[in-house]
Amino acid sequence: MVVMIKAATQTYREAYTGLSRSTWLLSFIMFVNRSGTMVVPFMTLYLTSPEQGYSISKAGYVVGLFGAGSLVGAWIGGRLTDTIGFYRVQFATLLGGGILFIVLGQMSNYPMICLFSFLVSFVNEAFRPANSTAIAFYSKEENRTRSYALNRLAINLGWAFGGAMGGILAGYNYQLLFWVDGITNIVAAFLLLVFLRKAGRAASRTQQESIPARPAYRDRTYMIFILLCMAFACCFFQLFTNLPVYFKKELHLSEPFIGMLMALNGILIALVEMVLIYKLEKRNRNTTYITAGMILVGLSFLLLIIPAAGIAIAIGMIILVTFGEIFSMPFMNSYWISRTQSSNRGQYAALYTMAWSAAQIIGPVGGAQLADRFGFTVLWIIIGLLCILAAAGIRKWT
Repeated sequence: MVVMIKAATQTYREAYTGLSRSTWLLSFIMFVNRSGTMVVPFMTLYLTSPEQGYSISKAGYVVGLFGAGSLVGAWIGGRLTDTIGFYRVQFATLLGGGILFIVLGQMSNYPMICLFSFLVSFVNEAFRPANSTAIAFYSKEENRTRSYALNRLAINLGWAFGGAMGGILAGYNYQLLFWVDGITNIVAAFLLLVFLRKAGRAASRTQQESIPARPAYRDRTYMIFILLCMAFACCFFQLFTNLPVYFKKELHLSEPFIGMLMALNGILIALVEMVLIYKLEKRNRNTTYITAGMILVGLSFLLLIIPAAGIAIAIGMIILVTFGEIFSMPFMNSYWISRTQSSNRGQYAALYTMAWSAAQIIGPVGGAQLADRFGFTVLWIIIGLLCILAAAGIRKWT
């Protein structure tokens, strides 16, 4: 037993070694930033609260503007990353996003709430292509997938912490959400300035001296990859939107138990992902793992069509979908990075970000419509088969 514990401890230690200091700092900055992500998950509740008094319909338009802003912001952020460098874009978007969050919280006029919701989403999403490009720059080819996995871990931990704190703060005063979200953005910007300024400026010089490369949208294979990723993401986002509704209405699970199931996803990622990536990295093509992950996610949703699905099926589904996520998503990042040069990396990152942003809008809405008209069984069959078809497409065309 002692030998097994020592071996497991050594494996964990090795999984986290070899990553650059800048990669660790960037992940810590990401954790700080995501720990303050409280406004968006509670925006509908805020707008429909007695203090604001807007209808659910009007709140829905605001959420839609968040989605529109994210799509435009991702594209512009990618172009700016290739033009002025990822360091400047990250600093400007973190600082600007922080200020805009605070300003948004002061708006009481509906048109101004709509305008600043779009601007907040635009600026915050412009950060993501720059951040993805930075991770690629600060990592080595042999540990790039682990570098992205570490960043994902920081995001997941930040989201979990921010979501929990957001619920507590919202119970006191919704205005606190905007202040905390804004301040954590600004703190993250100044952490970037203090710890990564020198490395960021050096990276910008290297990027500007690089030879211009072809635009990302002319890479036919990559555009197919993006469409397949978007289809997969539409399926994956059911996990946080329509799946909890199914657990409640069809399986009659309690809200605390549903919360525990959702937490299980994050716990497994925190415990397993870095070690698993460490063991798998560079042993097969990225697309091999992406295909396997997509199939696992598809099978996890197909589990739900088993008659008399209950608690055991729900737990099994969450475990299976989590391992599908672990297999697919870090290697997706490694795949698109492998097709880039330093002068066009922002464009590739932008298209990848936009695919996930679009799926976050299309997937939950489309899934809800299917479940409402045809029932959850039909929804899970379609979602499961779509994941498997996307996996087949990845294997055949990328």
